[in-house]
Amino acid sequence: MVYVKWTFLAVIAALVFSFLHYTLPQHDIVRITNTEVRRIDFGDNSIFWAGTPPGTASGVPNRDVHFIETFRPNDKPMVYRNQDTGWGWPPYFKVNTSNLQAMARDLISTKENPQWVVVTHYGWRNEYLSIYPNAVGVRPAQGPDEFIIPWFNIAFLTALGVFFAWLWTVFARFKENRIEPLIDDPDSRAGGILRRLFGGGGR
Repeated sequence: MVYVKWTFLAVIAALVFSFLHYTLPQHDIVRITNTEVRRIDFGDNSIFWAGTPPGTASGVPNRDVHFIETFRPNDKPMVYRNQDTGWGWPPYFKVNTSNLQAMARDLISTKENPQWVVVTHYGWRNEYLSIYPNAVGVRPAQGPDEFIIPWFNIAFLTALGVFFAWLWTVFARFKENRIEPLIDDPDSRAGGILRRLFGGGGR
């Protein structure tokens, strides 16, 4: 039973980490080489594409999607999609896809004369699933080695940690006041189940 409990907790932790890693903003320093619009037919990977943009028809099986093609300082390519999130999830409330595409196009540069930019995005890039991170901001960078401090992520994760610490304290008090008395009671059927779940009895 203990192994089941720890396996369950490990799965929950992995899901929470994956969710936060996908959703929280990330920053890449890249060189933009091209911008384009492609008609995308959404399939099994549709969950990784943004929903219907504000002001457009819903339920359409395909849609024009803006893309920003870039290269990292190590010469590895990175392609971003540029889609509105509107009022959907994640809550970036992004409705400036066209403006962002124009800004990206204005920052196009060559390998011989690079203009490094910071692309703020969320999501993952996976070639096998054909999914792309969604760009939510772009600005000129000071250079390919610019150090970026993710202040929002630090503040958000700190607040989340405080919340979970408070939640753990509440659960610990509940366990001490309500669960442990049942565990200590040898005649309680519920106590037997709790002893197997929490790994034994006694304070």
